[in-house]
Amino acid sequence: MKFENKVVIITGGTRGIGLATAKAFLKEGAKVVVCGSRKESVDNALNELNNEFPSSTIRGISPLLSSLESVKNEFKKVYDEFKRIDVLINNAGVSDDHHVENYTEELANKIIDINIKGVLFGSLAVIPYMKEAKSGVILNTSSMVSRDGTTGGVMYPTSKFAVNGMTLSLARELAKYNIRVNAVAPGITYTDMMRAVPKEYIEPLISSIPLKRLGQVEDIANAFIFLASEEASYISGQVLHVDGLART
Repeated sequence: MKFENKVVIITGGTRGIGLATAKAFLKEGAKVVVCGSRKESVDNALNELNNEFPSSTIRGISPLLSSLESVKNEFKKVYDEFKRIDVLINNAGVSDDHHVENYTEELANKIIDINIKGVLFGSLAVIPYMKEAKSGVILNTSSMVSRDGTTGGVMYPTSKFAVNGMTLSLARELAKYNIRVNAVAPGITYTDMMRAVPKEYIEPLISSIPLKRLGQVEDIANAFIFLASEEASYISGQVLHVDGLART
């Protein structure tokens, strides 16, 4: 019960890596708040989590991550109820595979709004509470493409490079308040979206990974658990790659 009585907010917490991370923190005794872009997705996640963890404290909110005011207002509701926010996981993100010449201003702004502004605004919303408590952990979801780039969807790796830079810079700036900031960079992970990919496409991906398997959402969740825990109390400003040594 590493996180008993601690409050954890997870953006993009209604499915995939975010939902698995919510379950991991609940197993460790945390009070978990999942964020989703739509009320329906939040309600579905809450139903699943409450069924699996009927004795746990679980909440759901739907902030507009591209609006600092919206994020602050929704996170304040969490603080007003629990009087603390111990861990923020900025997990929400959108991917993209457009050819660079097919980019539009609207598409670029969508990726910037969620993948970059969402991380910044989430952090800005919790920093005052963590400063007051003189402790806190902010964890961001990066990606393997933040190291290697990719052959399409240029704004996605660009946004993840930005997440890495924000992680390192916030870690330096917030260290004096005993706030640690790190990132987890998943590799190819077996999510709901990946389950729809035909086997003939999956097998070459697996063969390219030295550990010879795809990542599971639990692998990423376990990395978040470690970085949020006291076992990682002297780790800040790091990007932890959880990818089986995969390369794009």
